[in-house]
Amino acid sequence: MMRAGKPKKVLFLCTGNSARSIFAEYFLRELGKNRFEAHSAGAQPTGTVNPLTLRVLKGDFHLDAKDSRSKSWDEFRDKKLDLVVTVCDSARQSCPVFPGSPKVIHWNIPDPAALSGSEEEKLRAFKAAAQAIRRRVQLLCALPDEKLATITDDR
Repeated sequence: MMRAGKPKKVLFLCTGNSARSIFAEYFLRELGKNRFEAHSAGAQPTGTVNPLTLRVLKGDFHLDAKDSRSKSWDEFRDKKLDLVVTVCDSARQSCPVFPGSPKVIHWNIPDPAALSGSEEEKLRAFKAAAQAIRRRVQLLCALPDEKLATITDDR
């Protein structure tokens, strides 16, 4: 159940925690201000944040994510969360159960890090993923508290 008055604790999950979930975390930190506490993690973290993620956040959105790191969702196994957002089908299928039964929603965003091609093609994919995630974060932030509390998992 959502806690009124306190920032909602949100965890964004993907497989590698190097691009999509990092984008989501930093967009929510920016757009959600004091309303949300944003985190990200991965099922199989790569151990590094993709340099193109940092480049797009800095160059296109003026967000400095140099303190970001790729980490396992195991770090959050004992933390009480209000909302878990899976941003890839793999994370959705293997999402662990977190204490407190947080709401779980799913945003399937194609993995820009999985694209092979030229640097320009890769950068376009990262920008497209960032824009799609930012739009969803904007919509999440636009929800009034009473609507936010009713989000349910559609699985």
